[in-house]
Amino acid sequence: MKIGVLGLGFMGSTHLGAYKKIPDVEIAAVASDIPERLTGDLSGVQGNIGGPGERWDFSNVAKYSEPFAAVMNPDLDAVDICLPTNLHEAVAIAALNAGKHVLVEKPMALTAAGADAILRAARESGRILMAAQVLRFFPQYSVVREGLCAGRFGPVRSAIFRRRCAAPFWSTWLGDKSASGGAVVDLLIHDLDFCLHAFGYPESVSASGYEDLARGIDWVSANLYYPGVGGVVVTGGWHHPKAFPFSMEYTIVCERGTLEYNSAGVGPTLYREDGEAEKLALPDRDGYQAEIEYFVDCCRNNRQPRLCPAEESAAAVKLALLVAEARMRPGEKVPFKI
Repeated sequence: MKIGVLGLGFMGSTHLGAYKKIPDVEIAAVASDIPERLTGDLSGVQGNIGGPGERWDFSNVAKYSEPFAAVMNPDLDAVDICLPTNLHEAVAIAALNAGKHVLVEKPMALTAAGADAILRAARESGRILMAAQVLRFFPQYSVVREGLCAGRFGPVRSAIFRRRCAAPFWSTWLGDKSASGGAVVDLLIHDLDFCLHAFGYPESVSASGYEDLARGIDWVSANLYYPGVGGVVVTGGWHHPKAFPFSMEYTIVCERGTLEYNSAGVGPTLYREDGEAEKLALPDRDGYQAEIEYFVDCCRNNRQPRLCPAEESAAAVKLALLVAEARMRPGEKVPFKI
């Protein structure tokens, strides 16, 4: 299977590392508007987690300075779009129309209309479309979703998800709201998507927060209203550039105990109603690797990605945009309508 990786920033570098570990997968094309990266030198690439990028041998790889030429490469079976979010819609549609399977980084698109347009192109092309909502593949989160679906923890009574990091100094386009959508759309979409995955679609949302992108501050506290659940909160964002550390966490109160996780220290733990603490057994896998392997398997078997359906990724975009809208109307419940 021949893959083209479009965009050689932090996520493109991460995805390259995952493809390298999958048998019979060849990186046949790369695209970047930074000439140095087309040489294979990704050592200067950095993100909010993990170390710097690697050096790659691209001597036998087709290299493109712009992605629309890359998607027309007839040798490619699939493309992996790791470009700025404002380019996702046009490039994904061009790739699907060219008969390629598509993995597109989250968020799928910058607008609800853009996400819907990509869905239409996928249906018309008959190709596999998946958005890289990687939290669905992180063991610390997938084990919770599986336990909830199996009824192991009992009904959910409340849940809080928090995700915070420094303002994105490593890629200037992320700080441009017209390109990234800001922290709600780019960062907290992880947790909003996981809520869709674990709890379904909320009836409405409300939010408060503060945005000052010039100072690197962009945070929100959002309430998602589900029938039968006491409250679901998604909060966090960007907290000043460079110094502030990345962290993600959750507290989920269920009938049979409380689930707690904090990436800075506490592994997924169930504090049971009988007073005992139980460390949850996690599958031994990397979330990014699992995500990429799943996409490749779906393409090879021409099977739509039921674990990460594109329709739900489009709904995550719409939910994130609604939260951003609700932040400007603090205290007001805003219905979530797809």
